[in-house]
Amino acid sequence: MADTASKHIDMTTGSLWRNIPLFALPVAATSILEQLSNLIATVIIGNFSGDQGTLAMAAVGSNVPLTSLMLNLFIGMSLGSNVVIANAIGRNDQNMVKRAVHTSILMALVGFVVIALGEIFAEPMLAALNVPAETMPLASLYLRVFLLSMPSILLYNFEAAIFRSVGITRMPLQALAVSTVLNIGLDLIFVPVLHWGAAGVAIATVIAYTVSAATLFIRLLKTDSVVRVTPRDLAIDPVALKRIVKIGLPAGIQSAVFAVANIIIQSAINSLGTEVMAASSAAMSLECVCYNLLNSFSQACTTFVGQNHGARQIDRCTKTLKVCLVEGGVVALTTIIVIVGLGREILSLFNSDPNIVSIGYIRVCSIFPAYAFIMLYENMSGYLRGFGISLMPALITMICVCGIRFYWVFCVFPHFRTFANIMMVYPISLGTTAFFMVVAVLLCHPARTHRATQAKATAC
Repeated sequence: MADTASKHIDMTTGSLWRNIPLFALPVAATSILEQLSNLIATVIIGNFSGDQGTLAMAAVGSNVPLTSLMLNLFIGMSLGSNVVIANAIGRNDQNMVKRAVHTSILMALVGFVVIALGEIFAEPMLAALNVPAETMPLASLYLRVFLLSMPSILLYNFEAAIFRSVGITRMPLQALAVSTVLNIGLDLIFVPVLHWGAAGVAIATVIAYTVSAATLFIRLLKTDSVVRVTPRDLAIDPVALKRIVKIGLPAGIQSAVFAVANIIIQSAINSLGTEVMAASSAAMSLECVCYNLLNSFSQACTTFVGQNHGARQIDRCTKTLKVCLVEGGVVALTTIIVIVGLGREILSLFNSDPNIVSIGYIRVCSIFPAYAFIMLYENMSGYLRGFGISLMPALITMICVCGIRFYWVFCVFPHFRTFANIMMVYPISLGTTAFFMVVAVLLCHPARTHRATQAKATAC
């Protein structure tokens, strides 16, 4: 096998302007590939399910907030692994690297618990989302099958976090590229040929993620990097677990808070009928792709700050944030211009019904201009996490996102029951979150606090 250690990105030396995009772009491509299979699945369902196309799209779309809640909560834990391993690499603490890597692999077993609970409570959870009766059978079937992929999804994300902590970002991309091609191929067989509809898409997801997780696990067994996995060393280390959970659990909660708030919003959207559900689902898939492009800079910020914090290069941590804000800002502006400008044409690829395209475009125009706010709060929270400060951004997100969106759905929406009204809550909540995240960084300023601590220790 090729020398993977020679392909890693050195985060503690060299140009940040060059190295951050080198790290972020494969991460973005990986996330976009992840969403690409979902996008294509939506297109296939909408165009090859006959008279059931809109109903099948609604069934898949109504599950998005619910599946996102489960995924975000546990995948957030992989961010904890990323920070702990990156920090240990920066400190040259190979013993902690080894313990954290093997602990992270075993943490993916939580996915089997999610399967058990999800299979039991699938229909009650969908009922809580106000999924219409005509959509419920398909939505329930899709969810039950999709849940079988949870262990593989979690394992893949922990494996990807391990590789990224040492600056190896192309390997997760390569593994997912193979599984994405497989996923699309299976979708084209299961839906147009075998007529399995939404269930066929879910089955394809299970198979594809199993392949990607297995591929990365084999790579971890063979890599000559410091993050190599040895089967006999697979064990939960209490110290590593505590550090991962301390950072990862708040990060998971922060991501899950968005999913919880979106579940409430999805419930309101579902109450407006199947047509609105289908239109919102198409636009939502588009958002996921673009969001992941911005989120890749946040992941880069977390990992670069984590390693440089471990290496005690605090000025480089601050510069990392500045570079991520500038480069992320350029990406955000480009995304806004392209998607808002071509929104109707892109939405028509999912469903050619003019009414669905018009409704979906309302969502596009409401949410995409707020991507400037997303860029700000994602990079700010990524910066704080790199220093091991994970609870504060989680609390800000919980209060600003959940608080505002809950209030809007239960107090404002009942008086103005339109799709445009419910969409207004997105820029309001995102802008508020970005504002307080910036305030948190300015008040907390972990780099300045660290310098003061170092100066005090030197004086003593």
